[in-house]
Amino acid sequence: MRLAVMVYEYPPKIVGGLGTYAAEITRKFVLLENDVSVFTMNDDKGALPTRELWRGIEIHRPLHIDVSDSLPDVIAEDVRKWGRGIRFFSKILVFNYLSASKIVNELVKKEDFKYDALVAHDWLSVIAGVTAKRELGLPLIFHVHSTERGRTLGNGSEVVSSIEHRGGQMADLVITVSNAMKEELIELGFPKESIRVCYNGVDPEKYSPEQVDEAKRKEIRQKYDLAEDDQMILFIGRLVWVKGVDKLIMAMPHVLQKVPKAKLVIVGLGDMEEHLRNMVHGLKLEESVRFRFEFVPEEERIAHYAACDLAVFPSLYEPFGIVALEAMSMEKPVVVGASGVSGMREIVVAHEPNQCGFHINPNDPVDIAWGIASCLQDQSRKINLGKNGRKRVLAEFTWDRIAERTLNIYKEVVK
Repeated sequence: MRLAVMVYEYPPKIVGGLGTYAAEITRKFVLLENDVSVFTMNDDKGALPTRELWRGIEIHRPLHIDVSDSLPDVIAEDVRKWGRGIRFFSKILVFNYLSASKIVNELVKKEDFKYDALVAHDWLSVIAGVTAKRELGLPLIFHVHSTERGRTLGNGSEVVSSIEHRGGQMADLVITVSNAMKEELIELGFPKESIRVCYNGVDPEKYSPEQVDEAKRKEIRQKYDLAEDDQMILFIGRLVWVKGVDKLIMAMPHVLQKVPKAKLVIVGLGDMEEHLRNMVHGLKLEESVRFRFEFVPEEERIAHYAACDLAVFPSLYEPFGIVALEAMSMEKPVVVGASGVSGMREIVVAHEPNQCGFHINPNDPVDIAWGIASCLQDQSRKINLGKNGRKRVLAEFTWDRIAERTLNIYKEVVK
């Protein structure tokens, strides 16, 4: 197939899991003998190439123009309330319309490109998908990785929610990342008959215990001043309310009652940094909690998984949870939030014989502590959970499998 893929983030511009997903899946598409053009954001300075070939993928990055001064007169009151966020919204609009124009007017009409389908990821690029579909009459496949309602716990933008809904109505197929997300989309009014579920994946060769030697593992632990007999609990991700990291800190006093040598390492960036520091100080947990407020490159992230004893992700809303897969692939047990919309509930097996972690209520610090202690108190069980996790990844969640499943879904609408 010949695919035009629109996605907000793509290497080298990576913000979160969407960028990782897009890079991995498009590379696999090419290896499976498909032609892929990616349309993505340039950086703030417009320093990235506007057109290049990378790993067999043609990448287009329109140069941004700032239209934020004109937006207050033409946009909804909902967006005007964003304040400085109007600048971000303007970038999204410009990226979408320039991408659609390039696909339609330059590549198809002028250069005679032939595409079989348009693929858009989340609200951040679906405007371009809807626009190009109207002009070219091509099928539109809309990947929904999360929703505005879920990301903001119900306090988000009506404009963004409307863009998502419009994309769902206009798309020929909607692909989402878990059955939990499918139910949410149906509740939000997406047409049930057009929704398909296809999980995300992980590279088990890259995320492998064999890729990190003992010296690197010790280096990571020494970085956080951990003794060899300390039990390292790892949280890695964005420090925002929906990820539940505050509840994880509140669980630590309960954990320490049963696992006195437990140490929590929190790695990431986000709006909660000061609040989390204050929580640790108020709970007198300075000796048991370590912070690293940085974006950690992938190689070092892998080393952190290798160094830890357990990974914990108590998200209040997590459509999929690729970090859980990464930890499982590194043979680490996981404790995951399993309430509400939780793809991690589907990823992580919580019962024997194939158990690889624990499901907890992310709103309850005592329940989080139960999951952590249940794993760390039994060394042999901890090892078995980790091995089961990697087996599950190899069986179900490799990028090769995910790419093949995704392409099979695309074929439903590609004539």
